[in-house]
Amino acid sequence: MSEIKKVVLAYSGGLDTSIIIPWLKENYDNCEVIAVSGNVGQGTELDGLEEKAIKTGASKLYIEDLNKEFIEEFVFPTLKAGAVYENKYLLGTSFARPVIAKRIVEIALLEGADAICHGCTGKGNDQVRFELTIKHFAPNMKIIAPWRIWDLKSREDEIDYAEARNIPLKISRETNYSKDKNLWHLSHEGMDLENPWNEPMYDKILEMGVSPEKAPDEATEIMLSFEKGVPVAIDGEKLGAVELVAKLNELGGANGIGIADIVENRLVGMKSRGVYETPGGTILYHAHNKLEEICLDRDTFHYKQLVGMKYAELVYFGQWYTPLREALDAFTNSTQETVTGDVRLKLYKGNIIDCGVRSPFSLYDEEIATFDEDQVYNQNDSAGFINLFGLPIKVKALKEGK
Repeated sequence: MSEIKKVVLAYSGGLDTSIIIPWLKENYDNCEVIAVSGNVGQGTELDGLEEKAIKTGASKLYIEDLNKEFIEEFVFPTLKAGAVYENKYLLGTSFARPVIAKRIVEIALLEGADAICHGCTGKGNDQVRFELTIKHFAPNMKIIAPWRIWDLKSREDEIDYAEARNIPLKISRETNYSKDKNLWHLSHEGMDLENPWNEPMYDKILEMGVSPEKAPDEATEIMLSFEKGVPVAIDGEKLGAVELVAKLNELGGANGIGIADIVENRLVGMKSRGVYETPGGTILYHAHNKLEEICLDRDTFHYKQLVGMKYAELVYFGQWYTPLREALDAFTNSTQETVTGDVRLKLYKGNIIDCGVRSPFSLYDEEIATFDEDQVYNQNDSAGFINLFGLPIKVKALKEGK
């Protein structure tokens, strides 16, 4: 291990990375540890991080503001694709990892580091997301993953390790949930949530909003505006990407929107239970789909749903920097040329209620769709259409002697 002189650590200040700094120095001949925190909207979790990193043995800490890049270059492309993993998960942790790992590689190369270290467990998805990104940008970089090689077996062991070295922690044994927070979402895993029969203690764990039961008795009405599939305004007020998501988080959280209790299939093969808070993202996905209903033709709309499923898998599996993801982006961007318009919604006790949708590119034609008399649709035409459309069924029945 003596060849490792300088390590760049993906540092959050959470339980895992808090103890990894001293662990690296103890196990790699007092190597230099440079900590890097990617700011993707963790908020107060970044407070006091530099002092903590230095006190526990890091030579320096980079805190990189990645919020704009995160939302514009990772979140919004995924939103435009309509990518949802297993019908419920809006990929909050998944697409935050590539943008963080990319910046970590850049700093590691700048600092002349011998290795990059992360605190992901050997059971999780994040180890794959980090390492595939590292392989893309620095294919020869050594990767250190302590969870795969150290003697610690649990989060309890980690707390014991931290206490023995006087490392301050923001959690206790009673609040030892595994959490991941960014501007898009907050996840909760572990402890009582590991039993899927247990109802989540929402009053205890929710941070981005309230449960539907605690939401106001009066609905909140909003209007979202999109340009080529990208959200650009709330109630007619133009907002930057970061500000728009933050505002929707406030509105959605206050109305109990975007709480998902999921048992998901991890990439490594096991099932995992987690509770996700994604208030603003849930609103955006709903509104974007509503606008596509009137802007996309039937075949494109249906095929895009298949693409969205595959896109979600790529993001979840950590395959952001792949030719297929880039190709799917090209398809998605083509479909979004006409996805421009406004969507009116009501937010009420965990529900998103459609109120209206309009677009200058709408394919909806009232004169064709009306139940009243019209001059543009000949209902007699449907008889011939059905005869041709049903011909294979008719022929098969005749051949079978029916």
